[in-house]
Amino acid sequence: MDELDRKLLARLREDARDSAAGLAKALKVSRGTIQNRIARMQAEGIIQGFTVRTRPDIEDNWVRAVMTIAIEGERSRAVIQALRGLPEVSAVHTTNGRWDLVAELDTPTLGDFSRALDQIRTIDGIAATETSILLATEKM
Repeated sequence: MDELDRKLLARLREDARDSAAGLAKALKVSRGTIQNRIARMQAEGIIQGFTVRTRPDIEDNWVRAVMTIAIEGERSRAVIQALRGLPEVSAVHTTNGRWDLVAELDTPTLGDFSRALDQIRTIDGIAATETSILLATEKM
């Protein structure tokens, strides 16, 4: 990745719906260059998808949490793959220290949250979990 790729990614993080022509104009390159770079980064797995960000207050009633996860043995890849398949898991981070992973959870109701916890805890290779519900977001 070069400087143009980094600038392009930054612009896409701001507004993934911006047109190739709009991105090209902002970055002072051709539309074809933008299209080729996005296609290359998708093929290389640098860009893994596009998403929508909402204002924090839009989903005020949602249950948001972080779950720390300890993994048995060398099962990290399998556990991460299983977590990726769950719609309630919005992100998975590897970490150091006592816990091996941190998963971010987003569910519309407490019932959905409870079911997600039950499902995650049954994933083969998970030795222990600890979950904290996020009560308020102070800074975005």
